[in-house]
Amino acid sequence: MYDDILVPTDGSEGAEQALAHALDLATTYGSTVHAVYVVEPVYAAEAGTGRIIEAMREEGERAVASIAERASAEGIEAVTAVRTGGPSAELLEYVADNGIDLVVMGTHGRTGLRRYLLGSVTERVVRLSDVPVLTVRTGPAADE
Repeated sequence: MYDDILVPTDGSEGAEQALAHALDLATTYGSTVHAVYVVEPVYAAEAGTGRIIEAMREEGERAVASIAERASAEGIEAVTAVRTGGPSAELLEYVADNGIDLVVMGTHGRTGLRRYLLGSVTERVVRLSDVPVLTVRTGPAADE
């Protein structure tokens, strides 16, 4: 049913919790897990911006490599990617370009006005994705 499962990561606990669900589904369906980290560009007039983006790319490489190692340990094929751009747009483009059947991602549990004002990558992916999105609720909603 799910040949290719996308697990976006930002290295957070929420992404780790979503990964556990994705690996379980991948085991059940014999799926390939796609781990994607998106570096959101930083625009600043100061020198050193390039170093900041490079450090974020390196963090992304570590995050997706960690997912690939966990998948491999469970006998699951993994594909990794680090992309640069707006997170929700990059994830949706990855879904379209790679034949993704399911997206599994964490949510920080924001509610009310704060969720409305801040928006979230997860919310945009859920609203705009052409494939099912499994969201894994993480973190307490009350302190957001």
